[in-house]
Amino acid sequence: MLQAVPTSSELDDLVETTTRMRAGIEKVVTGRPDLVRTTLAVLLAEGHLLLEDVPGVGKTTLAKALARSIDCTVGRIQFTPDLLPSDLTGVNIYRSQTHEFEFRPGPVFSHIVIGDEINRASPKTQSALLECMQEAQATVDGHTYPLPRPFLVVATQNPVEMEGTYPLPEAQRDRFMARLTVGYPSVDSELAMLDLQETADPLADLRPATDAAYVARLIDTTRRLYAAPGVKRYVVDLVTATREDQGLRLGASPRAAIQLLRAAKGIAALAGRDHVLPDDVQELAEAVLAHRLLPSTESRLSGRGTDAIVRDIVARIPLPTPTAVRSSRSVG
Repeated sequence: MLQAVPTSSELDDLVETTTRMRAGIEKVVTGRPDLVRTTLAVLLAEGHLLLEDVPGVGKTTLAKALARSIDCTVGRIQFTPDLLPSDLTGVNIYRSQTHEFEFRPGPVFSHIVIGDEINRASPKTQSALLECMQEAQATVDGHTYPLPRPFLVVATQNPVEMEGTYPLPEAQRDRFMARLTVGYPSVDSELAMLDLQETADPLADLRPATDAAYVARLIDTTRRLYAAPGVKRYVVDLVTATREDQGLRLGASPRAAIQLLRAAKGIAALAGRDHVLPDDVQELAEAVLAHRLLPSTESRLSGRGTDAIVRDIVARIPLPTPTAVRSSRSVG
């Protein structure tokens, strides 16, 4: 049985809380409201976020601002070539007094994990996050430990052309719900940033707008948003089109379809709606799908990236009819 869609009171509480979170984060990350909005949508969808761009544009600042807007545990990992998997998940330490091993958890045992420059670590270390991100648990020396909820990985990476970087494996990229490019701020935004940070760090004044337990409730509320069969079919049509496109040699996985729908619910929840629209799916299609795809040789030689291919797919796949979007809701 499907759960009932959220009540208006639940949605009002969600909008009120996320509005306070957005206001706080935007005082730190100036001039990029769409970036902050998508970040919060990923949080509500209980996904993981990959921030990509050149150094110095605010990737880590955004991750830290999100973490500070919630009263929760935060783990910070600076990825380097010599980082070991145990540096992430933790180790067992032998205590001579008790003649027993004691597990010392690593930074992944936090509500929000900030992974700085994730693609500077070796593939072996990157793979240590696979189980954590997919199953919300970590296995160390044969013992499996659950991770706290909510559990969100916000990782930053530099473009792969930069010195000292390793491309993320396909399995690792597929576990990130969305990839966002931070980009350079506008002239006005950069001037405002200089005024704001000339003598103080705005992160130091950012106060939590909520706590981890309440965020978990908001995530549950978001999951219960209604998605009509026509909207779900639209999601599947977009994902299927990536598998059939001649410009790609690797299309989107079934996990991508699930995460695209959940991310669309996150956008709808931020708008205070109890249902998903095709516009929500369109808005996040590029952020959710592009980083999972591999271009064909012809696409690479022509300079056509996966972002452009996803935009073309969205443009050519027909939207569901209004009747399909307004299909009756099944609640129980």
